[in-house]
Amino acid sequence: MAQSFKLSIIIPVKNEGSNLKLILRIIPAIVEVPHEIIVVYDNREDNSIPVINSLKRKHAQIRGLHNKFGKGVLNAVKSGINESRGRYILITAADDIGPLLAIEDMVSLMDQGCKLVSCTRYSNGGKVLGGSPIGRPLSRIANCIFRWISSAALTDSTIGIKMFNRDIFNEITLEARPIGFAFAFEMAIKAQIAGMRLGEVPIISLNRLYGKSSFAFGPWIKEYSRWFLYGLKNYSELRKTKGNVILKIPQKMMEDRMQI
Repeated sequence: MAQSFKLSIIIPVKNEGSNLKLILRIIPAIVEVPHEIIVVYDNREDNSIPVINSLKRKHAQIRGLHNKFGKGVLNAVKSGINESRGRYILITAADDIGPLLAIEDMVSLMDQGCKLVSCTRYSNGGKVLGGSPIGRPLSRIANCIFRWISSAALTDSTIGIKMFNRDIFNEITLEARPIGFAFAFEMAIKAQIAGMRLGEVPIISLNRLYGKSSFAFGPWIKEYSRWFLYGLKNYSELRKTKGNVILKIPQKMMEDRMQI
C-alpha cells in the first residue's frame, strides 16, 4: 500500500535547478508534519531533474514528476495532485523561500477547519522583497482595488501560494488558461463564492533567489484581468459569503517566524 502523508507540497518548475538546491533542503528541515514534495517539470531536459535525483537519495519524500497534461503551471499542478498522497495540498514556487516559513501555520489553520489557506504579502506584516518593478506595485494595487470593490475576503487573492483540502480541487471547476498562477486567483474567488472557510497567513516574499523570471506581461495581465472582472461580476455572491470566518496569524507570530 502506498504511503499516505498529511501534506503534499507541489512545486511546478521550469529550469529551477539553482533554486531547488536550496528549497529542497529547507523544506525537510523545517516542516514537521508528514509530507511529500513533488517537483513537476514540463521538459525532460529541465535542469531541475539532476537536483531532484541528487537530493531524493537523502530525502525519500522528494520525487520528480513529468507533467503529462500539457505545459503551464495549472497542468503541472493537476499532474502533481493526480499523483499526490496527501490530505492537504500546498502549491508553492521554487524561487521564493518566504512561503516555506509559513507552512506549519497554514497546516494549523487547515486543522482548524479551513478549506483553503492563502498566503498574503499585503496584511498582518506581509511584505514583498525583490520581484518585477512593474509586477510588484501592480499586484499590490490590483489586490487592494479588487478587495475594496468586490468584497473579496482575502487580502492577496492573486498569490499562487495556497494550501487546500485535496477534495476542493475537484469541487471547484477551474477554467483559467495555463498562464502563470492565474488558476489560484480563480480558486480564491470561487472558494469564497462556495462559502468555504478561508484562512490567510502573512509571508515576507523573497522573490526570485536565482535566475531570471519567465514573467510574460501581456498574457499575464490579460488572464488575471479576466478573473478580476469575474470577481466584480459576482460581487453579490462574494459579499454574501464575506462573513465566513477568516483566520489570520497575528503579526507577532510572523515576526517570530522570520527570526528563525
